[in-house]
Amino acid sequence: MNLATRRSPSALHRALGTAAAAALLLTSCGSEPTASSATDVEATTGTAAGNTPEASASKPSVPKTAPSRAPGAVPAALKFSGTTVDGAAFEGSSVAGKPTVFWFWAPWCATCRAQISGVSDLAERFGDDIAVVGVGALDDPAAIAEFAGTVPGDVTLLSDPDGAVWRHFAVTAQSTYVVLDADGEQQASGFLDDDTLASTVSSLVSG
Repeated sequence: MNLATRRSPSALHRALGTAAAAALLLTSCGSEPTASSATDVEATTGTAAGNTPEASASKPSVPKTAPSRAPGAVPAALKFSGTTVDGAAFEGSSVAGKPTVFWFWAPWCATCRAQISGVSDLAERFGDDIAVVGVGALDDPAAIAEFAGTVPGDVTLLSDPDGAVWRHFAVTAQSTYVVLDADGEQQASGFLDDDTLASTVSSLVSG
């Protein structure tokens, strides 16, 4: 080897480093990889370009489905209006955000009358953690109001003589409970004895 062209190891390293930097600069400033180059990566590694395990691990996860409703929006089940036995307007949206028990009854229903103490005890036991709404129908307003007067405790009582609220919840017979969670999703419906009703509500409050 000619001594005039011989380089020391440090000089050679500097030259290689300069060449590598130049190559990197050309790569970063060049055109985007072509479709064929991406295909070649996929064919060689078994993964698409940019989807290597390392790259995937650094990407944030994206939900596969969008939320059923926007945060703070009123659930469909609570989009209704009614009237209390005292004649005040009632909006279903007023109980949004907490578990709610809807109790559908008729004044002449013996089973409904037997449920009064259980419903009242439920409202007292859980207090502001839940809402309890009784909906009287299948009779005239006077009879509904008379029945409502026998229900103690913090129970909201609606007069629904034309059955509008019943139809909203697809209720066709007394006595029926509809239990919603805090998101307005139905968790139970139909006839429920006192223990089953209390257990269902307790799981929603504690959960």
